[in-house]
Amino acid sequence: MIEDLRSFTSPGERRNIEFKKALSAGYHLKMDRRKGLISQMKYRMERGKGRAVYLLGVEDSGEPVGLPADKLDESVKVLRTLSSEIGAVVEEVNLHEGTEGMVAEVVISRKAKTAREHLLVGVAGHVDHGKSTLLGTLTTGTPDDGSGKTRIFLDVQKHEIERGLSADLSFAIYGFRDGRVMRLKNPLDRKEKSRLMDEADRVISFVDTVGHEPWLRTTIRGIVGQKLDYGLLTVAADEGPTHITREHLGIMIAMELPVIVALTKCDMATAENQRNVRKKISELLKLVGRIPFHVKSRDAAAGIAGKMNQHIVPIIETSSVTGEGLEILDELFLNLRVRRDVKDDEKPFLMYIDKIYSIRGVGTVVSGTIQQGLVKKGDTLLLGPLKTGKFREVTVKSIEMHHYRIGCAEPGHIVGISISGASPDEIERGMILSHPDYEPEAVREFEAEVAILVHPTTIKAGYESVTHIETIAETTVLEPLDSDFMSAGDRGRVRMRFKYRPHHVREGQKIIFREGRSKGIGSVTRIIR
Repeated sequence: MIEDLRSFTSPGERRNIEFKKALSAGYHLKMDRRKGLISQMKYRMERGKGRAVYLLGVEDSGEPVGLPADKLDESVKVLRTLSSEIGAVVEEVNLHEGTEGMVAEVVISRKAKTAREHLLVGVAGHVDHGKSTLLGTLTTGTPDDGSGKTRIFLDVQKHEIERGLSADLSFAIYGFRDGRVMRLKNPLDRKEKSRLMDEADRVISFVDTVGHEPWLRTTIRGIVGQKLDYGLLTVAADEGPTHITREHLGIMIAMELPVIVALTKCDMATAENQRNVRKKISELLKLVGRIPFHVKSRDAAAGIAGKMNQHIVPIIETSSVTGEGLEILDELFLNLRVRRDVKDDEKPFLMYIDKIYSIRGVGTVVSGTIQQGLVKKGDTLLLGPLKTGKFREVTVKSIEMHHYRIGCAEPGHIVGISISGASPDEIERGMILSHPDYEPEAVREFEAEVAILVHPTTIKAGYESVTHIETIAETTVLEPLDSDFMSAGDRGRVRMRFKYRPHHVREGQKIIFREGRSKGIGSVTRIIR
């Protein structure tokens, strides 16, 4: 809401701000005038990234004259009619004192398409197995040059480009409209991303993780903390599965994700090499109780998509250079079902924070994947837990999804939420945003049922490891409850305590804990507080 009207209007119209003295249905909704106003509104929306501000009762010079109540109401109704024709909505109307009447500040934003399907896919694989390159080619339709040209669409940090190694999570999207694929000519163009979000009726969001072993913690964060629908594992046809391939597959299985395997770099391997690598992948999948299924055609992809579960794993041969297998992947992503529970929409809002930003002109922004519930501009939420265990009230100023401003976001959406009431240095990864009705609690200690996968000796009371729960990555102190110690292959109950600060956890959440080469998985069974 504008605080000082005259200071706001004195610079004149700009970017997404439009002045109108008055609007009348009898004149401004006639065909020719209507078309001009709609074009003008689209321009202001484009300049404002999906949001426009109209000031009714203001002269072109910026003088806030105002209007009588009946003319102001009619002007607002005209804006409502025009906005509905471009798939937008009047989000709020604020009144201000003018010199001769009231001025209306009318905020218009694009409507979120409630019918849009949104699929979230986590992508993992060994370094140099073509993971980011495959995503760059798939989402743009641009063939790679054999040297990772299309990888630049995802590796945007200077050191990532220079070294050819992803160092943090990155995101990519493409979509479908009426069953036809929609790719991006330039995924780095925010306007083009916004246009795809506006026009697609099915959006596929990819979370591109890190393949380099020293950044395994980041890969775990990408798979554990993003409420994924599916996991896509890349394996290079000229090398085959590695210990990192097994590690990433194990994380996906621990999170109970249905898995898709993309055999990459098929242009660099002979037919015999491809058969041998497929055989190794099949053996690995069978070892962990999965059923490999070699998908050779679009028809087969459409058929298997409807049967996808945690047991069946499609294997698709691809090449970012020749384009082999991309149409099969398209068909698969077009037909895969969204796995989220529709009842999640009805629950109180909850999001684990993954990244924190301070953006000039916007303020504090936190991003993450919505776990449950809906969030909209103006909502009052709780942020925390702080180190004291308390939660703080904050207000939602705006919401963006892939640079597309939306009025409301739902479970599975990767969003950036601009908030007031907290500064970036007060917020840490692993904290939550929630609706007050969710009634979040700070937890320092909990019980879990775990399986020890790898450990060279024994685990006793006092054992410390980094434990991953959603976007939380915190040192915990573990105590076995069913015996004095645990070794590799053992399962049992343990008590875990966060060493440095409380977090919000709840029963049923999946956990992964690591310390050096040691690793265990499990789930939270009881909250102790």
